Amino acid sequence: MKVLMVCLGNICRSPLAEGILKAKLEARALTGWEVDSAGTSHYHSGNPPDDRSVAVGKKYSIDITDQRSRQFRSTDFDRFDLILVMDSSNYNDVKRLATSEQDAGKVKLIMNYCAPGQNQNIPDPYWGDDGFEEVYWMLDAACSAIIANH
Repeated sequence: MKVLMVCLGNICRSPLAEGILKAKLEARALTGWEVDSAGTSHYHSGNPPDDRSVAVGKKYSIDITDQRSRQFRSTDFDRFDLILVMDSSNYNDVKRLATSEQDAGKVKLIMNYCAPGQNQNIPDPYWGDDGFEEVYWMLDAACSAIIANH
């Protein structure tokens, strides 16, 4: 299973989601998975994750310091089986790049794994300092549900 996590800048939510899912897969000794992350914008391309995402990850023994932001590319549809987006804006941006129904079908809101059909967004914590912990726990629950469903 090849999974791509996507948010706006690829420095807050999607790097955490990538790190959490990788840690859960490793802890369960699950092989055959590939996990990466990207952003719908190019604002932070090449930059490491936001220090606040790094800090909340570190608090729970997840190191995301080696990740670098990159922009989502249409070729990601060919590379990944599942493209998990953090919010409805990311969902619309990614689906707009799909050139087939098969590609469009790969795009899912990540929170629908633990709250099916509710189309719940992961809030973007970039603009404040108090949302990173909440985002961590939402992603933690979603990543557990992803593993349980695949």
